[in-house]
Amino acid sequence: MKPREGRFILLRKKFGNMRTILITGAAGFIGSNLLKLLFNKYPEYHFIVLDALTYAGTLDNIPEEIKKSDRYEFWHGNVCDPAIVNQLAKRADAIVHLAAETHVSRSIFDDSKFFETDVIGTQVISNAVVANKNIERFIHISSSEVYGTSREAPMTEGHPLEPRSPYAAAKAGADRLVRSYMLTYEIPAIILRPFNNYGYNQHLEKVIPRFITSALKNEPLTIHGRGEYLRDWIFVEDTCRAIDRALHADLEKIKFEIINIAYGKDLSNIEIAKMVLENLGKPETLIEYISDRPGQVARHLASTQKAKELLGFQAEIPFKDGLKKTIEWYKNNESWWEKQKDMRLVPIKTKDGKIEMH
Repeated sequence: MKPREGRFILLRKKFGNMRTILITGAAGFIGSNLLKLLFNKYPEYHFIVLDALTYAGTLDNIPEEIKKSDRYEFWHGNVCDPAIVNQLAKRADAIVHLAAETHVSRSIFDDSKFFETDVIGTQVISNAVVANKNIERFIHISSSEVYGTSREAPMTEGHPLEPRSPYAAAKAGADRLVRSYMLTYEIPAIILRPFNNYGYNQHLEKVIPRFITSALKNEPLTIHGRGEYLRDWIFVEDTCRAIDRALHADLEKIKFEIINIAYGKDLSNIEIAKMVLENLGKPETLIEYISDRPGQVARHLASTQKAKELLGFQAEIPFKDGLKKTIEWYKNNESWWEKQKDMRLVPIKTKDGKIEMH
């Protein structure tokens, strides 16, 4: 695919010395929310989106006013393709790398795409950063899943990486790959490790939209084990504000750093299920327990001190408020999620070779 260089030159003439941001995976959950935030906040910026439009990414996530704007261009392509990545990187002042396969249960059944996209894709992006000195900063979006089960609470960025699923292992590989490029090539990278996100436009395979849409349909809210595992939940708008801070903070202060992005409190799945049902006026009899998922993480609770010190960032939206916003969004956007309703559960392969739906 040949980049539209002529169009880009015209855009430069029209808008002047603007900043160009390349966002990989911006048709997905966090990426589309980030694009909306940055597009509205920085009217002088130009945005290049690279997305493969897999099942979890759709152009329906991007508002029409953005898609019609001269400040936005979309490239349908794979982050593992060096040709397109290198061409787009030549034109970027900063890169936010979000493109990844992200579902733990799906990775247990079919892990090959996770290592291809998450690791090889990150290698291709990192090589493009090495080759293109015009890139002022490279923000790699990692995951709290790289830590595995908490050895301490709260978990600092120095916590050992002990991934417990193929997805987590792929993200840990990508995380360490970027770290190695920092040390070897001194690329201007920052690694952000968001904890569990929820909010608008999240695919129904994830637990909170699965709970909400199941409750709306008066169908069972399935919970692994006894639902007692604890996670640190952060509303997607807060996560996007943190990425915005990383894009604009003093580079010398944050370059080469690894930073947790989280709220700093933990909740169990059973608590969340009950909150969803209470908000919707549904009975707790809709809760249904299923077998535990292999490789479960018992607890994640983040230290947020480094984000406060380096980014001046602190999550602002309490879970109960973010959950209400999320529920209202799914109530009002059934046409968006109805086509995903059969993807709420995915098959996994257990250690004894059985196939189960989780």
